[in-house]
Amino acid sequence: MATWQDLPFDDDEPEAPPGAPRGPLSVSELTARLKTVVEGGFRGVAVEGEISNCKMWSSGHLYFTLKDDYAQILAVMFRNDVRRLKFAPENGMHIVARGRLSVYEKKGEYQLVCDALEPHGLGALQLAFEQLKRRLQAEGLFEPARKRALPVLPRGIGVVTSLDGAALRDILRVLTTRHPGARVVVRPARVQGDGAAGDLVRALTAIARVPGVEVVIIGRGGGSVEDLWAFNDETLARAIVACPVPVISAVGHEVDFTIADFVADLRAATPSNAAELVVDRADNFRGRIDRAEERLTGAVQFAVGRRAQRAETLDRRLHQWPGVVAMRGRDHQELDLRLRHAMTSRLAKIAQPFDGWRRRLERRDPRQIAALLRTRLVRADARLPELVRARRLAAASSVREFAARLDALSPLAVLGRGYAVCWNDARTSIIRSSAAVRPGDGVRITLAEGELACRVDATTDPKPRQSP
Repeated sequence: MATWQDLPFDDDEPEAPPGAPRGPLSVSELTARLKTVVEGGFRGVAVEGEISNCKMWSSGHLYFTLKDDYAQILAVMFRNDVRRLKFAPENGMHIVARGRLSVYEKKGEYQLVCDALEPHGLGALQLAFEQLKRRLQAEGLFEPARKRALPVLPRGIGVVTSLDGAALRDILRVLTTRHPGARVVVRPARVQGDGAAGDLVRALTAIARVPGVEVVIIGRGGGSVEDLWAFNDETLARAIVACPVPVISAVGHEVDFTIADFVADLRAATPSNAAELVVDRADNFRGRIDRAEERLTGAVQFAVGRRAQRAETLDRRLHQWPGVVAMRGRDHQELDLRLRHAMTSRLAKIAQPFDGWRRRLERRDPRQIAALLRTRLVRADARLPELVRARRLAAASSVREFAARLDALSPLAVLGRGYAVCWNDARTSIIRSSAAVRPGDGVRITLAEGELACRVDATTDPKPRQSP
């Protein structure tokens, strides 16, 4: 067993591994070596995780973080690979990312460069279908109120499908058999594969501009999800909504649904069913015409029968007309006598109050009333001078009487008999008692002629009045 005495005082430097350079490495050299090791050892990997911090840049590149419960890794998907995605990545989505590891030297970070993304547990096509369906439904493109009714008797029918498929043959067979008078306009288009959706959009736009086309059938036969994928394109769905005429979607068999089925004005289970729906309105219209013709024929026959019965009744009454005329003549004479009697009685009743009104009016004749008033006026005019003289004499007598009474009651007349009126010095009140003045006060005495200014030398107490 070694002791501390056996250990060297200075540790020797550890030996470098074979091929390793001597001395420290720069950051760039170390990062370059790590980049070589990482990118060389992880060229093709598949990583499962949850998307977070997902962001699409204006350059078209997709950046996100792939994480699980214990770790996370940065990930990027470049524009050309993003274009091939069948669905839109979203935060919280569980996916499997396939690609390679890369080191971003400027930040010293490693990241996963993705070539493909697949939803975990759900196909990419199915996920893209559900995402587009939710978005268009939120915009109201699936609402029944937006859907248009098919024309009753379309003269022009447009068909957008492949020339090589059985769908076109089925549509033409039904239309030729049940609605031979219609004009069918076919615009061929690819119905599957790359670029099929754009070809369908161009075909639909072109056929909608054809004069006389009143309804359009767009569809194909059945197939796999990949075969029908062109009819799940968002651009095609919006072109169907913008089409100026009603559109019938006839894609696949009855169990297959596409986005075109949801936005179309009417969905048909098969292409032949779409043609039947178009001509079904015509058949119903023809049936309505036939039923209306039957009802009209019955109504005309009923009306003619009623008119015939009426004519027979009038004919029988015409033969009985001479007797009816004689009876009407006698009735006319009787009514004439009754009318004359009623008129005479009525006039007599009216004349009786009229005579009374006439006599009352005569009594109120303005001429008689004026003559009476004139007579009364002459009499009154003759009596007026006598009345005036009598009134004047009576008034003069009353004036003399009142003057005599006033003269008797006048203080001047009393003063004329030797009496005097004693005032205070200010001549504001009459002195009626010796108690009202004191010796030395000035008083004024009014006589019948003139006035005296006096001064009181002495006063005596007033004598009390004796009761009578």
